[in-house]
Amino acid sequence: MLSPKVEQYFKEQNAWYEEASTEYAGALETLQIPLDSDFAQFYLHAETGPTFYSRHQELYHICWFVLYSNYDLSIHSARETLKLPEQYLPLDAFVGEGGYFYNRQTDQVLELSLGQRLQDFWAGQLQPQWQSFNSFLEWFFELDHTFHTSS
Repeated sequence: MLSPKVEQYFKEQNAWYEEASTEYAGALETLQIPLDSDFAQFYLHAETGPTFYSRHQELYHICWFVLYSNYDLSIHSARETLKLPEQYLPLDAFVGEGGYFYNRQTDQVLELSLGQRLQDFWAGQLQPQWQSFNSFLEWFFELDHTFHTSS
């Protein structure tokens, strides 16, 4: 189940949509993402445009990018350039020599950067920093505090 903190945050921003888009559902299916997963529930219902912005960074709205950009190229580049296994999907543009990747098999999120962190990943020594997509979202949108107030 998607984190209630995340859902509430987007409702407060008027960026939560109860009805899921069939086009977005189709985009997730092409990525082999189960529609009942937290990942799918987030991308089917939360939207602020083609990206989400927090912590001075942008995350892709994955469904939007699958439908209206060349997201396949982002996946291919991550696999070829960074030597990532197929289960990892880029969540951003890897700007500033770093980026976030979603593991669609384990629901974990990995932050990688060029240099030592990438070498540690290749050596099997770097574990995902977030054990679930929910925990990543709560961190990214700064909802992992004990309380949240709307402005």
